[in-house]
Amino acid sequence: MDLTSLTAVSPIDGRYGRKTEALRPIFSEYGLIKHRVLVEVRWLQALAAHPAIAEVPAFGEHADNVLNGIVDNFSEEDAQRVKNIERTTNHDVKAVEYFLKEKIAGNQELEAVSEFIHFACTSEDINNLAYALMLREGRAQVLLPQLDSVIDAIARLAEAHAGVPMLSRTHGQPASPTTLGKEMANVVHRLQRQRGQLTAVPMLGKINGAVGNYNAHLITYPEVDWPAFAEAFITEKLGLDWNAYTIQIEPHDYIAELFDVLGRINTILIDFARDVWGYISLGYFKQKTVAGEVGSSTMPHKVNPIDFENAEGNLGLANAIFDHLAAKLPVSRWQRDLTDSTVLRNLGVGIAHSVIACDSLTRGIGKLEANPTRLAEDLDATWEVLAEAVQTVMRRYGIEKPYEKLKELTRGKGIDAESMKRFIDSLDIPAEAKERLKSLTPATYTGNAAEQARNIR
Repeated sequence: MDLTSLTAVSPIDGRYGRKTEALRPIFSEYGLIKHRVLVEVRWLQALAAHPAIAEVPAFGEHADNVLNGIVDNFSEEDAQRVKNIERTTNHDVKAVEYFLKEKIAGNQELEAVSEFIHFACTSEDINNLAYALMLREGRAQVLLPQLDSVIDAIARLAEAHAGVPMLSRTHGQPASPTTLGKEMANVVHRLQRQRGQLTAVPMLGKINGAVGNYNAHLITYPEVDWPAFAEAFITEKLGLDWNAYTIQIEPHDYIAELFDVLGRINTILIDFARDVWGYISLGYFKQKTVAGEVGSSTMPHKVNPIDFENAEGNLGLANAIFDHLAAKLPVSRWQRDLTDSTVLRNLGVGIAHSVIACDSLTRGIGKLEANPTRLAEDLDATWEVLAEAVQTVMRRYGIEKPYEKLKELTRGKGIDAESMKRFIDSLDIPAEAKERLKSLTPATYTGNAAEQARNIR
């Protein structure tokens, strides 16, 4: 069978292929090869620019244009040529080196220095930098825009419903009221904090040879300050952060940091998806119907919260992958083993499930409509939630055992407005305090929830 969205094994490239298209140029085999080519070309150009490496003279404009063109115009056909070469070499990075030697054929200036392609490099010098560039692009071009869309959508819910009173539930039981908007603002604040941590994770790289000691570099050009050269190459030419101490591989701690924070973001979104699912079940939110959609194969009335369920499932899958990557990648036997090689090829998988989830959440949020009538019904049926307010005011005025008296009045009992007002009238507290308490309703006992919601951004 030909590989299509219908025959793909993974739903990332099958059912959800349209949602993950933006990741393909970055995290596919094509993307990996493209970034390897970029690193190899930039390394050759850096060698040519170093005055102490006389055997690679500074490139003329035409030679530089040829090299830049290989990077800028890299195509799927180019990637396929690398794969064809790999069938012979049985080594993916060596295939890139041979591909570049093919591409510069006919240019005498470049052919003269062709053996300096991949100079003093182990494969991981190229791979670790390619993966760091891929992760940087994935974060900037896909992850952050998707996350920002979700944060913005939830923030708009917070602002729109800042003053809509809602019965809280702690341990599943009625609790002091809040507002619908404030509960959305809580999520926004959590996500904003984690977003800051996501952007702060450095993308580290190294280019220091077979075991991290510049062995081949120094035996060939002992006069060159290779650590300084490597740092400048990584930070200035590639825009990454330099890791000064490594074994053969960059130890991947930063990737664990990145996936740990992505896991926390996803956990917050799981919490949000489950809460909204519950609010829909309670009737606090209604969902806008979409023409042609079906909620059940047998029950025509149903409008299921499928977007939030889809998001929860994909967030769980993403976190399972992130957990494994974060635990596995920083571990390597002695100076190098190959267990990270196959695992690193899955960097985009967890990210893809996160992207699918964010798309579902954004779509689901767009279908939500608050149901003030249902919210008001629950509040009006739970006057006992004012027990906190009354017993706290009683404490101010020295009433003996205020908590115990409200517990006797309300715990496990349903009381109404009149019962509460009679109790307040019986208290020996100032008239002004009595009136303030008697004017209170479950719908107005929301503290500064509305203000917090309106100030979320």
